[in-house]
Amino acid sequence: MRDTAEFFKSLADETRLRLLVLLQGGNEYCVCDLMNALDLPQSTVSRHLAYLKRNGWLQDRRGGVWMYYSLKKDMDTIHLALATLLINQLANNPVYIADQERLKTYLLTKDANSC
Repeated sequence: MRDTAEFFKSLADETRLRLLVLLQGGNEYCVCDLMNALDLPQSTVSRHLAYLKRNGWLQDRRGGVWMYYSLKKDMDTIHLALATLLINQLANNPVYIADQERLKTYLLTKDANSC
């Protein structure tokens, strides 16, 4: 029962929901990309990414000194169903649209030598 409560608690935070929406579509982003999209400090973004990973939502990959995150490719049925539902419901919300616009703008101007 405790695991079930932790699973649902992982969705009970706006920052974590914003991260899930940004990571939709199989995209993989560095922590610095997500920091810029959410306009939050690295420590906050990293803490929420770790929480989502610990609860089965994300996978990560190290590339040099950088960490890259994406939605977990082999999610179990409940994760997949909830991720699909949440992303479909939240993607048209102005907050999430603004996050995606900031990410898109940042990626266009991002220095090729950064993460």
